[in-house]
Amino acid sequence: MTVARPDDLETVRDSYDRVADNYVDMVQSSGIGDIRRHPWMKASIDAFVDTVTGLGPVLDVGCGPGTVTAYLVERGLDASGVDLSPRMIEHARRLHPECSFAVGSAGELHADPSSLGGILGWWSLFNLPRELLPDILASFRRALVPGGVFVMATHVGDHDVVRTEAYGGVPVKWTTHQWQPEQLLDLLEDAGLTPVADLRLPADDISGPGVVIMARSACP
Repeated sequence: MTVARPDDLETVRDSYDRVADNYVDMVQSSGIGDIRRHPWMKASIDAFVDTVTGLGPVLDVGCGPGTVTAYLVERGLDASGVDLSPRMIEHARRLHPECSFAVGSAGELHADPSSLGGILGWWSLFNLPRELLPDILASFRRALVPGGVFVMATHVGDHDVVRTEAYGGVPVKWTTHQWQPEQLLDLLEDAGLTPVADLRLPADDISGPGVVIMARSACP
């Protein structure tokens, strides 16, 4: 399943390659991105695990260094991860050799129709151009089995924020596309995914407000 390629895909890929080493250091030193240190996010992932168990393989789209993928495998799921950044995948394979990882983008997933029990877009879809997100969500729905589960977490707001540095001051060039939860709920329904839960997260010392949304594909 392939959708239109973002114009800035290579620029975003290069940026995440540059920040990968610093990001992994921050995960290990400060717990950023480690759901075990964030109870509400861990609870969301645990709910995902409980809901998707028995439905089939799970794909972590935008897995970064594999922290969440490894947790899913630890919880007993057949989970694998893909990420746009080759450097992030190098770290994921080094840190979690028990898991399967590949380089890939959200719009170029090699998944057969109705082949996945679950898909995660865990703080990984906010760089997608607004006009492409509906097609990405529709492609996820096609890849899910009937009753399959999609969970996403992303930044809440009304603006597109251009980032020029990240994760310890490393130079980057990407846009963080913020969404209001209600907008995302509408997009999910339009894609054929039925929202079943959402969790609003207030701003903290690390990030602005966010939202976690879980949705299911229609059962026959």
